[in-house]
Amino acid sequence: MPIKSNYSRKPSISPISIADIVLLLLIFFLLTSTYVAQTGIKVKLPRSSTKQVLNEKNVFLTITLDGEIYVNDKRTTVENIVNDLKTALSMTTERGVIIRADQVMQLGKIVEIMDYAKEAGAEKLLIATKHIPNVEEK
Repeated sequence: MPIKSNYSRKPSISPISIADIVLLLLIFFLLTSTYVAQTGIKVKLPRSSTKQVLNEKNVFLTITLDGEIYVNDKRTTVENIVNDLKTALSMTTERGVIIRADQVMQLGKIVEIMDYAKEAGAEKLLIATKHIPNVEEK
């Protein structure tokens, strides 16, 4: 005659396997989130055959063809640009401003924006370009 037991086996999920899954998801999201580099602001950058890697610690100043101005992808106005640039520059160790302007933008408008950046305390001014490789590089 079989002996009956009051002990019943309860199904469970090992906490170690849950920790593994959470760690893998965390790594996946960290790796995929770093590839989001391009903003949603439409700017047709001028072309250049030379390239240089930009430091992400700089402040990005974007000017669209419609005349809209963005400081680190936050829209601003001409009246507030100096204050917004001062705030953005105070949050970085680099004192550089990278200007992303449309390639057909008038030079006078870009120089005016550069003056605002200098007034805000920028030490370096860079103009972003789109790299077009030479035939020799291929």
